Amino acid sequence: MAANNSGIAPLTVTNITVAYQKKPVVRNVSFEATEGELIGIIGPNGAGKSTLIKAILGLQPSLSGETLVYGQPYKLQRKLVGYVPQRESVDWDFPTNALDVVMMGRYGRLGLFRRPGAKEKAIGMECLEKVGMADFASRQISQLSGGQQQRVFLARALAQDATLYFMDEPFAGVDAATEKAIIQLLNELKRQGKTVLVVHHDLATVEQYFDSVMLLNGELIAYGPTASTFTEENLQKAYGGRLTFIQSRGSVDEPALIAGRG
Repeated sequence: MAANNSGIAPLTVTNITVAYQKKPVVRNVSFEATEGELIGIIGPNGAGKSTLIKAILGLQPSLSGETLVYGQPYKLQRKLVGYVPQRESVDWDFPTNALDVVMMGRYGRLGLFRRPGAKEKAIGMECLEKVGMADFASRQISQLSGGQQQRVFLARALAQDATLYFMDEPFAGVDAATEKAIIQLLNELKRQGKTVLVVHHDLATVEQYFDSVMLLNGELIAYGPTASTFTEENLQKAYGGRLTFIQSRGSVDEPALIAGRG
């Protein structure tokens, strides 16, 4: 599916607030995503990064707020959105193989009463090929390594043929080859004009990977182009002094720690 060219933002979030047991964990977060960008979401452990994504997608109840996808409520635009959850949240013992998992990404387009056919199988195999997993199509997902499982879920998201993607810690716990494959895939989506929001914890790669960055710690600390937003000042605001900076050879200090998850 081609990306939207109407000038309407792919994602507009207004005043989302989420609470657990009456305690707010995400407070009045508002932002607008720019089409065709890779956007990193960073912040300390417990900052509400994953919670924010789940609230946007309606997977987590929110106390207030509105999410628009290309100017319409998310529930009307589900087919335009792909989601890769944290690997730890998936039941990998479920008895199914890699190709079946990928074809699940087609169900939203098939509807409730149509079963995947030859076309869906071909799309599934093509998506597995893109993430280097075609040879594992018939392999049970429980028999795959962590990096291979992550690639399968990325292939499932590709099969959805979305224009807006959310990925929750796709780089967590994967090997260097898988990380390289993931960033290549993200850049391919960007070249297609698609928008990808990624919860990320490795501060050392933020400037390399993302066009824009969101710093979150319960509330929105800063959001904008990585070059002007990923600064020591904003990082200290987000992490509350829990980061130590080392002087890099360039003009910008580099965070020495890896950001927390959550």
